[in-house]
Amino acid sequence: MKILHTADWHIGKRLHKVDLSQDFDLFIDWLREYLKKNPVDILLLSGDVFDFSNPSSESRNQYYRSLIKLKTFQLKIIITGGNHDSPSVLEAPKEILNQLDIHVIGQMPEAFEDCLIPVPSAQNTELVIAAIPYLRSKNLQRQFSAECHENKQAAVKESIAYHFQEAAKLAKKNYPHLPLVAMGHLFATGASVSESERDIQIGNLAGLEASHFGEDYSYIALGHIHKPQRLQAETPIFYSGSPIPLSFSERRNEKRILILDTEKSYEPKGISIPKFRDLVLIKGTLEEIKTKLVSIENNHPLKTLIEIELHEAEFSASKTYELEQLIESFNQPNCEIVKHKVIFKNKSEIERGISSVESQISDFTPKEVFQKKLEGIDETEDTKLELMSAFEEILDELNRSEE
Repeated sequence: MKILHTADWHIGKRLHKVDLSQDFDLFIDWLREYLKKNPVDILLLSGDVFDFSNPSSESRNQYYRSLIKLKTFQLKIIITGGNHDSPSVLEAPKEILNQLDIHVIGQMPEAFEDCLIPVPSAQNTELVIAAIPYLRSKNLQRQFSAECHENKQAAVKESIAYHFQEAAKLAKKNYPHLPLVAMGHLFATGASVSESERDIQIGNLAGLEASHFGEDYSYIALGHIHKPQRLQAETPIFYSGSPIPLSFSERRNEKRILILDTEKSYEPKGISIPKFRDLVLIKGTLEEIKTKLVSIENNHPLKTLIEIELHEAEFSASKTYELEQLIESFNQPNCEIVKHKVIFKNKSEIERGISSVESQISDFTPKEVFQKKLEGIDETEDTKLELMSAFEEILDELNRSEE
């Protein structure tokens, strides 16, 4: 049996206000061409289908169009919710999708048996998928009883581990002797992250060790981290990564899908996804930036997106103005400057007040803004950790209230 592992589609994503829907459509077109020559039996999508919990009608249409295109290959599709997804949005068409052999688990079911999906072959059941979505606070409260922050952190980890271990226990009881594959959407210790991943769990401190998953899984298909990678563990535990770059910090990442052939091994083979556009970060003095901008060429189907960071030693309003004029007159074919930032190394406090370009509020996530606020208060580190924990619980509640 062949399994395709993907995750973090983030349909509806914009990168500095640039719509990435074309990027995603090109990925689906490429994936269809791959499947024509390399058929698979199961496609696993491990969370973050959408970029927003309340996706636009255009994003929903793109999602359904993509599923229809992939279903022409007669494969079973299993989808779990991520921290960006609204469980109710994902599960709204659940009954209809089930008839198409598309299984959606947007939130953890009350009964652990309901997240176990047996996969039949022509003769009998071949393996079992434990489709565990992103675990929210209400799921974790089953074992969440610690009072202080340190114990709370440990309790979150143990609660997440409990879900994986309990699912494995039930699978071994109900489907003895069958291989077991898990899906998850979480942060695991040792994973390399980029700036486009939003923190998950309380304080982003719930990173699981490989041992937390137990020893009963043949393969663990993770989502949430956008860079493809393997965790250091005896069990094959992999992040497939996102299929397209979602931030400039991912511009050098090779994007992949992962393919398992269970008749041979549960170690997957990485299949490179072609690059559909370039993301270019240019740093330097004004003269260096001018030289680098002229040398940019576009060899990909979509427009090249460019970020600029001007670095100068001394504050200069004229250089800031000249940079803005340079950006305004930039007309390189099929290229666009989407963001610029000015950094003066020796800028005085007064001059910092004059120029707000260096640190705009839009450059920061809500958590980063709150962290900066915490830096200015006279409290202990433990208190600050508790405040951050409470802040992220509020963010989680606000995201879920959008449903």
